[in-house]
Amino acid sequence: MSRIGKKPIEIPAGVKLEKSGALLKVSGSKGNLEMKCHPAIEIQIDEAAKQVVVTNPDENNREKKALHGTMRSLINNLVTGVSKGFEKKMQIFGTGYNIKEQGGKVVLNVGYCHPVELPVPKNVKVDIKTPATRGNDVPALFTLSGIDKHELGQFAANVRKVRPPEPYKGKGIRYADEVVKRKVGKAFASGG
Repeated sequence: MSRIGKKPIEIPAGVKLEKSGALLKVSGSKGNLEMKCHPAIEIQIDEAAKQVVVTNPDENNREKKALHGTMRSLINNLVTGVSKGFEKKMQIFGTGYNIKEQGGKVVLNVGYCHPVELPVPKNVKVDIKTPATRGNDVPALFTLSGIDKHELGQFAANVRKVRPPEPYKGKGIRYADEVVKRKVGKAFASGG
């Protein structure tokens, strides 16, 4: 039995769950999300105890064992998303690099001969704290937030992919909690 799948999901105040067939709809103060549940996994919504219990009827099947924990995590992400939301803090290092939001797009100037434009998904909000870098020490800071964890994570990965951090000077776009392993450049020895 999955250790994660066994844990019941607590339903916070103000969150409603509706299950019709294989479709699970979750609504809360931040918005509404829905997901198609796998038919092999059973989901019981207990309104009195304010929790959702995900069970696996066939514990000997490997595929269903894996789906048990996955379905529980996906449902938990829906509940957390509509009640609290998710956010990714990001940084841009590099002299002259900057970010701005224009007409539903994020415009990145990160050392290419042209600005890179990425359309912002409808459920994702961009909050720019520091729009431009100052030298190599003070990064540009921005936060991506939304209710759908998958959509938010994918957009953050797409933004990072524009200019991943390089190991020599550390220039590029990175997550705020990301550690970039630095390398030492070439050492020139004076010949004798």
